[in-house]
Amino acid sequence: MPSDNLLNINSLLVEAVIAAKKAGDAIIEVYGSDFNVEHKADRSPLTLADRSSHEIISGHLQAVGNPLPLLSEEGRDIPYGERKVWEYYWLVDPLDGTKEFIKKNGEFTVNIALMHKDRPIMGVVFLPVKDTLYFAAEKAGAFKMSDTLWITDSLSFGELQEKGLRLPIIEIKGERTFTAIASRSHMSAETSSYLDTLKKEHGEVGIISAGSSLKFCLVAEGTADIYPRFAPTMEWDTAAGQAIVEQAGGGVIQYETGSPLRYNKENLLNPWFIVRGA
Repeated sequence: MPSDNLLNINSLLVEAVIAAKKAGDAIIEVYGSDFNVEHKADRSPLTLADRSSHEIISGHLQAVGNPLPLLSEEGRDIPYGERKVWEYYWLVDPLDGTKEFIKKNGEFTVNIALMHKDRPIMGVVFLPVKDTLYFAAEKAGAFKMSDTLWITDSLSFGELQEKGLRLPIIEIKGERTFTAIASRSHMSAETSSYLDTLKKEHGEVGIISAGSSLKFCLVAEGTADIYPRFAPTMEWDTAAGQAIVEQAGGGVIQYETGSPLRYNKENLLNPWFIVRGA
């Protein structure tokens, strides 16, 4: 396991971006075909795109020098006794928003996070259909990029910073109405009640819907002010998005305690949380 002085976060960010781009391209190939849908033991859907993306990301990241452990939705069965001692590791959702993928509404993402013990220190979220990339790393900030066609294996960190738009985007925030964002596929009664509370606090509240970790990114960039999540999520659903929100100046806090959302728990299910922008 590499020590702090051997871990180059910016270099690993570049590799994560390349992996996400390659996985996204493979997902798009399946997206345009007549794909089959299977179901896992918990009845959640699974497609060829999920499996292909996992294989591409895992293969690319494990080929990097001093490879780190990897925990993924499609490879979740690593015993807690083994992973609890990890100092640095990858936390990956190869296709976040499989339901959105099946509906073909474009709101699905590839999520890759670099973790340091119980917190994300780098994140990449790629929206293949929209060809939009969000990325962030500690001490580097958070960025958005709307064109990834130029990304190749020779990508450099300098190119990412040069071509990326730093978050939050002040022009988006402007003087607009206070805006909340909610899940397109997982709206709970508790979330609806919380949105009613926001309306009492802020008067008029704009409400927009979106799928997958795109919700984190819309808060990070300033399109929305808050994202309450009072329904089940897993750690790989949130880590990359949390990194982007935090490096953009916002926060992801547990609803019950007010403390930041933490990771690598024995039970990988997240508690309820609230995402707030800068």
